[in-house]
Amino acid sequence: MSLALAPVRTSAAIDRAESARTGAPRISGSAIRSAAPLQAAPAAAPLAERAPRVRAVPEGTEARGFVLYVGIDESKADTDGTTLHRIVEALRALTGEIAPSAETYAAVALAPAGAGGRDVDVVRLALQDPAALAKQRDAGDARTDADRHPNGVIIDISRKRVLLDGEPAGLTYKEFELLQFLVLREGRTIDRHELIDNLWAGEEEVPSERTIDVHVRRLRSKLAHYQDIVRTVRGVGYRFDRHADVSIRQASTPSPDLY
Repeated sequence: MSLALAPVRTSAAIDRAESARTGAPRISGSAIRSAAPLQAAPAAAPLAERAPRVRAVPEGTEARGFVLYVGIDESKADTDGTTLHRIVEALRALTGEIAPSAETYAAVALAPAGAGGRDVDVVRLALQDPAALAKQRDAGDARTDADRHPNGVIIDISRKRVLLDGEPAGLTYKEFELLQFLVLREGRTIDRHELIDNLWAGEEEVPSERTIDVHVRRLRSKLAHYQDIVRTVRGVGYRFDRHADVSIRQASTPSPDLY
């Protein structure tokens, strides 16, 4: 970036210009200085004293970075004439300009379509902000009685549980992961290879497509008479369809989608 600098006018040049404009005799800067003794300017506070402290660091710990939660969905970004990716890249570029030694990491927060709520709150929950999680737990405790005998399906991603008419569905960890993956991509058909790549990444035993079908069949059997919320798209894969009797509690798990 190049900056064009305007020429700097000296005090003598300014005095001559003013004298020519008004016709008044020019008084030199030195005369003014002799008539009025200089007053000592107050010493500037050291930079360390002027810099604001974000928060006191507890004894025995050190600050290693910070998190900036940005709440904006894709439609709002489009209205603003930008994209989430461009915002991320702009923030990265700014960080690199201010602090070249800094490292950055960005993740996009996902929530079920139509879940509602403020965007920034969804982001804080997805990245497990302690204050946001505590607030959510308090709200969950307040509605515990309503959870005991509800009708329909409650998919509580924050607590990693599924209730069917008020009773736990008893899903295994992998079964819940499978359901959660489909729920967070509501209405989109997910092929078997995508499920394998995301849910079994890094594991020694990678399942076959037939094994995926077995996992889905077991999941659907535990969903009992609500099993049709997990649809089979013949020849392609599986899709989650929300019904009127399905309630989804927003996620508090990190998103697997990274920039």
